[in-house]
This record gives sequence, C-alpha cells and structure tokens, in this order.
Amino acid sequence: MNVTDWGLSGRVAVVTGATRGIGHGLAEALLMSGVKVAVVSRNENDCQQVARQFREAGGEAVATPCDVTKIEDFRNVIRTVAELWGKIDILVNNAGTAITQKAVDLTEEEWDRVVDLDLKSVFFCAQAAAREMIPRQSGKIINVASILGLVGGNGLVPYCAAKGGVVNLSRALASEWAKHGIQVNSLCPGYVITDINKDKLSDEKVQSFLLAKTPAGRLGTVGDMTGAVLFLASAASDYMTGQSLTVDGGWTAI
Repeated sequence: MNVTDWGLSGRVAVVTGATRGIGHGLAEALLMSGVKVAVVSRNENDCQQVARQFREAGGEAVATPCDVTKIEDFRNVIRTVAELWGKIDILVNNAGTAITQKAVDLTEEEWDRVVDLDLKSVFFCAQAAAREMIPRQSGKIINVASILGLVGGNGLVPYCAAKGGVVNLSRALASEWAKHGIQVNSLCPGYVITDINKDKLSDEKVQSFLLAKTPAGRLGTVGDMTGAVLFLASAASDYMTGQSLTVDGGWTAI
C-alpha cells in the first residue's frame, strides 16, 4: 500500500495511547502519510521518545503527555496543538485498558477504572477536539472500540460495556456533528498481537480458542489496522459517519 495516496499530507492529528500497541501503529501510519502527529500518553518519557523517533523518521511530531481521564489536561493538549499547528484535523481516541475479572467479583474501583478511561474520556476528548473543529466546519474523529463492543466476552464486563458505549457514542456524535462537517466513526479491531499482549496470545490454549473463532485462521497485526484508520482519516470516508468499521478476520461474521 502506498501511504502517500491518501491525501493526508499537512493534516494535524492527535492520537491518544500513541506510545504502544495499536495506538503507536496508527500514529506511525498517519505520520508516514504526511500527517503532523501529537503523541499523547500518560508517560512523559515514552511520549518524548516516540515523538523523537517520529521526527528522526522525517515526520513532524510533538510529545503531549497527558492522562486523558483528566479532562482539563486534555483540553490543554488540544489548545497546545492548535496553537502550534493552527488546527486539529483528526482525533484518534485510542487510549484504553481492560481488567479480566468475573462479574460477581468485580469491584466498583475496577469498573470505574475501565469505564472512565475507555468511555468517559473518549467523549470528553472528542468534545475538546470538536470545539476546535466546529469553527472550521471540518474534522475526523476515530474512536477505537473493539469487537467486544459488538459481542460479549467472559470476564470482561466493564470493557465490553465501555466499548459498546463507544460504538453508540460515535453514532450519537456523528448525528449531532454532521452539520459541522465532522465525521465520527469507530474502529473495532479483533484480537491483535502487540508487544503488550504477545506473551498471553502466544499461549497455546488461548491461541487455539481464538483461532477457532476466526475464519481468517490467524490473529490480527497492528499493520492490519492501519489501512482502516487511514481511510477513516482521509477524504475517502467523507460520506461515512456514525459507522463501526470492524477489522477482525471474520470473528463477528459467525
């Protein structure tokens, strides 16, 4: 795939959870398409390191460390990026977490930890970005959900609830902000191998279970997600809003 064909050069993106896993891959794909990228993560050292690597690769990137559950801090990130580059074209709402716990044993603290990051912060990050996009009557908001926002999963109740919320939140925001030229869509990855989960997913029993439910016969890679985010960030998706783009090797097809 020739990433220069997406017409994204010169656009400005803010990517949360951009220092590891899927978020890092999505941020890098945007950067390689000529997008100026603000790298958002809680860890300042990680942010600085990734932004530096992106600049060394020839792109424009800035480190904007932030805990996205702290709403005013993220609003400051949006202001900083808008002042630096003059606009916000793209928000990739990727930061998230999960807890594996039986529903009957789940604590309020565990529920709040997942839902605050995976759903509440997604709305307020989108709101902050939209406030910059509305005056320009243009913008792309991509909320990273999951196939577990579309189907259930044992031991992952708050994650499933939050990601299901992200899917419908994207529909609601798309409906409200379409008149402002803003498209809001959700990306629903299947099981994707990353540096974070590769040890767990390499377990023979886990892999056997997952592959048995995946018609494609393999787990996903971060690279499998990049084409989807470039499409959703580009003019190619201008007539697509309020949709969930599922990239899962066929998991939800059966």
